[in-house]
Amino acid sequence: MSAFWSAWVTVITLAVILGCTWLLLATRKSQPHQEQTEETLGHEFDGIAEYDNPLPKWWFQMFLGTVIFGLGYLALYPGLGNFQGLLGWTSAGQWEEEMAHAEEAYKPLFAKYAALSIEDLQKPENETGLKMGQRMFANNCSVCHGSAGTGAYGFPNLTDKDWLYGGDPATIKTTITGGRQGAMPAWGAVLGEDGVRDVANYVLSLSKREGIDTEASARGQTQFQALCAACHGANGTGTQALGAPNLTDNTWLYGGSFEQVTHTIRNGRAGVMPAHKDLLSTDKIQLIAAYVYSLSQK
Repeated sequence: MSAFWSAWVTVITLAVILGCTWLLLATRKSQPHQEQTEETLGHEFDGIAEYDNPLPKWWFQMFLGTVIFGLGYLALYPGLGNFQGLLGWTSAGQWEEEMAHAEEAYKPLFAKYAALSIEDLQKPENETGLKMGQRMFANNCSVCHGSAGTGAYGFPNLTDKDWLYGGDPATIKTTITGGRQGAMPAWGAVLGEDGVRDVANYVLSLSKREGIDTEASARGQTQFQALCAACHGANGTGTQALGAPNLTDNTWLYGGSFEQVTHTIRNGRAGVMPAHKDLLSTDKIQLIAAYVYSLSQK
C-alpha cells in the first residue's frame, strides 16, 4: 500500500474513534448525573417505555479504555504499507522478515533436492520433493493450468504428451524460468472471409475431421502452404522451436470447432506464459519442473 493510502486509512480511523468519543461524551453530558431517573425518552411501544438513564459508569469507563487502547495501537502499529508506527513495524516488513526466516530454515531442504536431476526426482524415495513441487505449483501455476494441471481454454494441458515447446525436463524448466510468448498472426485482412474459411477447412482436414468441404480444403491448402507452413510445417505437424502447435491431432488449445478455428485464423492468438525467474528461486523452479514433468509420465 502506498504512503498516501496508508495516511488516508489512518485519518479515517482517527476520525471514527474521535467521532464516537465525541458522541459518547455529548450524550452523557445531556443526561442527568444521577444513576436512575423516572424520566422517559417520550416514546412507548406495547406498553413499554424507555427510561432516560445514563450509561453505567463501568460501561462508560470501558468505552474510554478502548478509545485509549485504539489510539495507542494506531500510534505503535499503523502497519499500513510503508507507513510506520512508533515501533517501526509494518505488515510488509513483517512479511519480508517471515519470508527471509523461511528461506533460511528451508534452504538445506531445497538444496538437497536441487542437487538431483528432474529424472531422479521422479523416484519413489524423492516423493517428498515432488509433493513440495506440487504445493508450489498450486500456489503459482494452478490459476491458469488448473489444480490438476489439466489446463483450460487457452492454457495447455500438462498431463498429456502434447507440448508446444517440448516436454523434456530441460525444456520444461526453461519454460518456467523464462516464460513463453506465443504469437499467431491474424490473417483475416490478407485472406478475406472466404479465404479464412478455405484455410479452416484444410486445417480441419489435417486431423481427419469428417464433413469437410473438399473443394474449399483444396483451395485452403495452397494458402496454407504460402502463409502457415513456415511455422506449422508443410504437413501441419507443428514446430516446437517456435511453439507452433501440431494441427494433425485432436488437441486444440483454443478449441477445434469450425467456428473456433476460423476465429483463430481471422484474428490470431497471443498466448503469454509469464517468466518466474524473478519470482522463484532456481531451487523452487527445479521442484516445480519436476512435478510438471511427472504429470505427463503417469
